[in-house]
Amino acid sequence: MEGLSDRRKELLKIIIDEYIESAEPVGSETIVSKYNLGVSPATVRNEMVVLTNAGYLKQPHTSAGRIPTPVGLKLYIGDLMKESNLPVKDEVTIKESLWENRFQFHRLLRSAARELAEQTGSLAIAYSEDGDVFYSGASHILEMPEFYDIDLTRSVLELIDRQESLSEIFDRAVGDLPVQVLLGDELGESYLEYCGVVYSPFGSGKKNAGVIAVLGPSRMQFNRVIPTVRYFGDLLTEFSKNG
Repeated sequence: MEGLSDRRKELLKIIIDEYIESAEPVGSETIVSKYNLGVSPATVRNEMVVLTNAGYLKQPHTSAGRIPTPVGLKLYIGDLMKESNLPVKDEVTIKESLWENRFQFHRLLRSAARELAEQTGSLAIAYSEDGDVFYSGASHILEMPEFYDIDLTRSVLELIDRQESLSEIFDRAVGDLPVQVLLGDELGESYLEYCGVVYSPFGSGKKNAGVIAVLGPSRMQFNRVIPTVRYFGDLLTEFSKNG
């Protein structure tokens, strides 16, 4: 992909921010009415066409608006989004919720899934290298428009019950980043087109190691979810040394 001008980057960020907030395709009228970009609606529409042709946006056939593609979301996460700092009070709450189980690995993972679901308002998964899966927050996804589709919801709930399928997803990590993000077709299943997974490996080797993850829509609040998952990964690495 060729480099984007500052104006196109700004426009892409606005569209993704709006989409994350609304779960609806974003049209030029919304952008012009809410943001002072100093350009005409026609110019905004033309720039949206350029971003679409470049692969950063796509146009659902039922709407005149645009939504981001996984490519657009990856650019947003890597270059355009400002990551939030995890408040100290949240760090304290998380650590206290896991502390009493720090010497009992499976209880630790169960507690981690429960607390991560609470912190992110999404579906959280704790997966151990020996194949144990703990999850919490399945009810949260029922409140998200993407999961009003009962077939998608059923497929996601079946997925988290299949250890081998989760293993295949987590094995798709590229490089050794502390937090990995997989979106849409990167998840390897067509029905997960509008889904995303943010996850962090923890521990080392086969003993007391695994992955802590959030599974939700591809428009999740990445600026908050990413640092939260990173903190859980670091904490589980620290605690798993005691097991």
